[in-house]
Amino acid sequence: MNIKQELEFFITCKDHSVSGEEFQLLHDPIYDLLITTPKPEEDRLGKYYESEDYISHTDAKRSFFEKLYHLVKEYSLNKKVKLISKLNHQPGRLLDIGAGTGDFLVNAKKSGWTVLGTEPNEQAKKLAENKGINLERTTLDFKDKTFDVITMWHVLEHVPNVENQIREIKRLLKPNGYVIIAVPNFKSYDALYYKSFWAAYDVPRHLWHFSKTTIQKLFGEQQIELQNIQPMYFDSFYVSLLSEKYKNGKMNFLNAFWIGLCSNLKGKRSKEFSSHIYILQNK
Repeated sequence: MNIKQELEFFITCKDHSVSGEEFQLLHDPIYDLLITTPKPEEDRLGKYYESEDYISHTDAKRSFFEKLYHLVKEYSLNKKVKLISKLNHQPGRLLDIGAGTGDFLVNAKKSGWTVLGTEPNEQAKKLAENKGINLERTTLDFKDKTFDVITMWHVLEHVPNVENQIREIKRLLKPNGYVIIAVPNFKSYDALYYKSFWAAYDVPRHLWHFSKTTIQKLFGEQQIELQNIQPMYFDSFYVSLLSEKYKNGKMNFLNAFWIGLCSNLKGKRSKEFSSHIYILQNK
């Protein structure tokens, strides 16, 4: 990826979760990619995750919102396992990068998959261990060409170096193996509606903001070809709820539901949903 060409200012966003700092998103017109600027140094990134409200690193069900999140999560986990099983036709070797508290791997293991995963956050790793899932910090000790399926569920946007991550996926994936990437889509209706308050910008934890063009080009450079794109319908509602909180100071459930619904309906026509699942195959 060559991003030495001139980048274009796109929007200024605030970190609503932790620091209150402001960041710019710059647009790379060749890859149709937004880049969070300035990008925090890697040794400082961890401090931006230090919040009890960072929901993917906790199993807490303290509020109605958290209970709703985990209810939808359970439904989505079953769909994810069905997806990988359909692609591979039978259980194989699965790697989940950025596995969080390990729930996806728990479900995949129950379905017969041999599972491995990585997670840098120590709190999340401990929660995964309590469920019988031991996670590594990195993939560096895994052998070449050993996985049938590699997944990253809302993780690629957090990775400091996207090119290195995709090269590592290429190294680990078997020939004809599949990569499944889920990321937010800044071209969705809910992103256009909420603008700088769109919760899925989530700066600076989200360092990159992808479009279909971005994913196709970045993975294509490593001979990993895009096969299919699927919408994540629930994301528009979840993201709209958080966006309402950031914009108006409270979760307006009715308006969030309406914007989430509009986003999905408009996405049916435009094929631009709040988040996409990209299914790619190694060549």
